[in-house]
Amino acid sequence: MKNHYQQCRFLLGTPDLRSAPPDSGAEVAFAGRSNAGKSSALNVITGQRSLARISKAPGRTREINFFLVMGNLRLVDLPGYGYAKVSKAMQKQWQQHIDRYLETRQSLIGVFLLMDIRHPLKDFDQLVLRWCGAAGLQVHVLLTKADKLKRGAANAALLQVRRKLMELHPGASLQLFSSLTRDGTDAAREKLDDWLGIKGELTGSAID
Repeated sequence: MKNHYQQCRFLLGTPDLRSAPPDSGAEVAFAGRSNAGKSSALNVITGQRSLARISKAPGRTREINFFLVMGNLRLVDLPGYGYAKVSKAMQKQWQQHIDRYLETRQSLIGVFLLMDIRHPLKDFDQLVLRWCGAAGLQVHVLLTKADKLKRGAANAALLQVRRKLMELHPGASLQLFSSLTRDGTDAAREKLDDWLGIKGELTGSAID
């Protein structure tokens, strides 16, 4: 399928919403724990090697980073949570900025929630799912690092998370994803295309 995200470019990074782009158009936010592979996933999905900064030390994304897709459509990389080697006070501040973004950003139309397939549904993940469910905000779960498990184990994890989603956010969708092998890339792009209303060549996908 066509990749509509190759021309995606960095707009700005801000620690809070005071310097954010105008709250109009449509945004999809990428959220997850600091070791879930958000930056790698963003780079693979957009087809750009260094759109989002990748660090060997999880938790280096300390700002809300906005990326322009086209027109008034954006992707947003939220600070990772729960793993970074920073003070508890700093982690609390990050959490407050994430909460404020999710609660007040009118252009936010959905959240891509990334979880390491080996450690899914941590407290933060469940919090985001419950909040989005209550707010009527759509969520698509990427079970990242799927290459770390054999196919049978990966599918078992997928089923386990799907069952839990029925409790936490019945409307959420999910898929397997690997930044290393690129498995799941087309499915993720198709979901973004659908949410952002981008027209183009569509194919069948592995999205549930």
